[in-house]
Amino acid sequence: MVELIEPAVKGTLNVLKANAEPKVTRVIIVSSGSAVVRNPNWPKDQVMDETCCSDEEHCRTTENWYSLSKTEAESEAWEYAKKTGLDVVAICPTLILGRILQSTVNASAKALIKILKDGCNSLENRLRLIVDARDVVEEQVLAYEIPKAKGRYICMAHAIKVKDLVEKLKSTYPNNNYPKR
Repeated sequence: MVELIEPAVKGTLNVLKANAEPKVTRVIIVSSGSAVVRNPNWPKDQVMDETCCSDEEHCRTTENWYSLSKTEAESEAWEYAKKTGLDVVAICPTLILGRILQSTVNASAKALIKILKDGCNSLENRLRLIVDARDVVEEQVLAYEIPKAKGRYICMAHAIKVKDLVEKLKSTYPNNNYPKR
């Protein structure tokens, strides 16, 4: 799905190149938890951490284009940093909830809208890893301001099952069209 992959990769490289010209020394990129967790070959007994990367072939096979776009964009950023010496730090937030600045709906908002509005028959009761948008911003600032910050950082605050999230949403927004099961 070129519509997701090409803009993610080109956009990331454009930002890095634009920052190289005025001799910026550090750039904080926002990647995604999806660039971390989509790896079926990761040992089951090992906790996924910042060293884990999503498997690009697995993302292609499962047609998880969002994860593939984020994984490829981050990979290109690391290659660019290696070639140029630019200090790149990646923040990998999970499902971000909170106010959005853009007028278009992003991937995180789509996940919430699906629960709030779709009225689908059922949703898989999987674990959702959530972080507040303000925490993501704070992590970006810290990654920029603390010189010893290096590499990548997973940004996640809460883990909740979809069923529990639906119940919380129902208590606040009782008139929405929630999944039946």
